[in-house]
Amino acid sequence: MAPKGKSRQLYLIPVLSKALDILEMLQQSQGMTLESIHKQTGISKTTVYRILKSFVHRGYVSQSADGTYRHVTRQKKLRFGFGSQSSEMPFAIAVEKSLRKAAAAVGVDLLVLDNSYDGATAVANAEKFVQSQVDVVIECQIDQHVAPIIADRIAAANIPMIAVDIPHPHAIYFGVDNYRVGYAVGEVLAEHALERWKGKIDWIIGLDLAEAGPMVQSRITGVFEALRNRLPETPVECFVRIDTRGLRDKSSIAVLEFLKRHPKDRRILIAAANDTAALGAIDAVRKLGREKQVAVAGHDCVEEMIAELRRNDSPAVASVSHEVSQYGEYLMRLGLSLLRGEIVPPYNFTQYEVVSRENLPASGS
Repeated sequence: MAPKGKSRQLYLIPVLSKALDILEMLQQSQGMTLESIHKQTGISKTTVYRILKSFVHRGYVSQSADGTYRHVTRQKKLRFGFGSQSSEMPFAIAVEKSLRKAAAAVGVDLLVLDNSYDGATAVANAEKFVQSQVDVVIECQIDQHVAPIIADRIAAANIPMIAVDIPHPHAIYFGVDNYRVGYAVGEVLAEHALERWKGKIDWIIGLDLAEAGPMVQSRITGVFEALRNRLPETPVECFVRIDTRGLRDKSSIAVLEFLKRHPKDRRILIAAANDTAALGAIDAVRKLGREKQVAVAGHDCVEEMIAELRRNDSPAVASVSHEVSQYGEYLMRLGLSLLRGEIVPPYNFTQYEVVSRENLPASGS
């Protein structure tokens, strides 16, 4: 039988013991460099480096610009609040999924409240975040009129806030450069018009989201500007903006009524502020059997829009991928940086890619 001391050692995890040795050393110091930790512990530099980076990533240790590592006092597990745009919107669902995964990876509790695409609900949820004493609020709601109300209440509670896609006062912005992604979509629509209709257009319709404010509306502004540049002979009266709130049913009704009023027009471009509205437009086009007369583009690259792009008979021509699967990781990183007192840029633009039939992702990817 093995000695008791040796038996107990069999249950130890060596790398975890080393990590705890380093953390305890930092707790007793005012800050240490990687080199000093290596010398005092005898642990290899590579292992020390990886342990320190893991602690920094999880928020247990901070790293100064001079390379000094310090223990971060944590009285409780960090808790972030996420105000989801709507549990029924595909893009919001994708953001929540990415955020939950990232929060679990860094050991942050996540309180998710559904804003239900409603300003009053978003304000009530902001108050719940304050009452719950979350450490960071990540806000994703579409009503520009309640944005300052939400921001003021969160700021009054001294809680850092990150606004997703729609700017809020006092908040760090995270999302796409709306004008640039709109312009990119406009170039694809212009190319479609040049190839199919020799650049001759009867109507250019922008399905807008006025409620979200000027920054999100600049998606349609960008689309129109690209089309004016590429198709300079298109009369100004051909450009029409219709507010459908980014909703499928409202977009379907609006486009259906427009097409019925213009039964003879056969060269129509439609750009939607999001894919939900774009899908509504496609519903209307398909109902009237005018798929060959209309081209539709959206934003977000939700699964149903990708499915439309795979269909040869669909009026869909493009959407914009916001790389939403990476939102969670970036948002967690921003939130943790704010809590550490690090300097964070006021605007943090995500990468994007225009997806058309020419560059569709492989099926199942």
